[in-house]
Amino acid sequence: MGKAHANSWEVTDEFWKRVEPLVPQPARDPQRQYKRAAGAGRPTKPPRLVFEAIMYVLRTGCQWKALPAERFGSASAIHQKFMVWSKAGFFESLWSAGLAEYDDCEGIAWRWQSIDGAMFKAPLAQEAVGRNPTDRGKKGSKRHLLVDGRGVPLSLVVTGANAHDVTQLEAVLSFCMIKRPTPQQRRSKHLCADAGYRGKNAMKIMLAHGYIPHVVGRKSEAECKKRDPKKLARRWVVEACHGWFNRFRKLLVRYEKLEHTFLALNHLAAAIIALRKVSLPINIIYG
Repeated sequence: MGKAHANSWEVTDEFWKRVEPLVPQPARDPQRQYKRAAGAGRPTKPPRLVFEAIMYVLRTGCQWKALPAERFGSASAIHQKFMVWSKAGFFESLWSAGLAEYDDCEGIAWRWQSIDGAMFKAPLAQEAVGRNPTDRGKKGSKRHLLVDGRGVPLSLVVTGANAHDVTQLEAVLSFCMIKRPTPQQRRSKHLCADAGYRGKNAMKIMLAHGYIPHVVGRKSEAECKKRDPKKLARRWVVEACHGWFNRFRKLLVRYEKLEHTFLALNHLAAAIIALRKVSLPINIIYG
C-alpha cells in the first residue's frame, strides 16, 4: 500500500523541529515549586497540539469554536494560547526563522523584488479596516506585500481597504523581516510595481531605499511583451504570492476582529511559504 496522504494542516516532524525552539515558554519563578492540585482545572495542552490546531484553523478557515473537540479538546483553550503566542511575537519569529533558512539554503533573490497590495472582505474586523472601493463600500482590508524574485514574502503590512498602495510604500519597504546584504555585497536592486505606485514622492522613497524603480501599468506591460516576446515578466511573482496567501482559507475572507491576531495568521502563512521554497524534505503542504 502507498503512503497515506497527509492533511494540509498536519504538522510533520520536520516542520515541528523548526517550530518547537521558538514556542514561547510561560514565565516561572525558578525558586518556586509548582504543583497542580488534584482536579484544579484542565492540564496544559501540549504545544504541538496547539500549533496543529492553529494550522487547522488557518488552512480550513473554520471558526475557532468549530475546532474538532475529539482531536484538539477545548477550542477556547486553543484560542487563548493563540492570543498569548500572538502577543509574544511567536509567529513573526517563525516567519523570520523561515526566511533565514530559505536564505541559507536557496539565497534570497534580492535583485528583482516586487510590491503590490490586494484587498479582501473583512465583515467583522474592528481594526485595520476601511471601506472597500471595489465592493460597494463594504468593510474590507488590504494586504501589502514585498516579495523577492521567487515570490517569497519579505515584508507584509495590513491596512484598511481604502488605503492607497502608494501611501504604504514607506511602511512596506521599511518593515523587512530579514537584514539585507551590506552595501559592499549588494548588486543593483530593482523594484517592480504597477501604476498605483506612480508619482514623484513614490520614486523618492524607492530611490532612498536603494532601489531602481520599474513602475509599469498593466497595459504598458502587455505592449512590451508583444513587442519583445522574450522579455521576462517580473512583477507577476507578487500576484502569485497573494494567491498563495489566499490558499489559506482563514485569510481569504478576514473574520478576525483584531489586527494583531490577523497579522499573526498572515505571519504563519508567510513562514510556511518561505519554508516551502527550501529544497529540503520539510513536507509542508499549503495547497
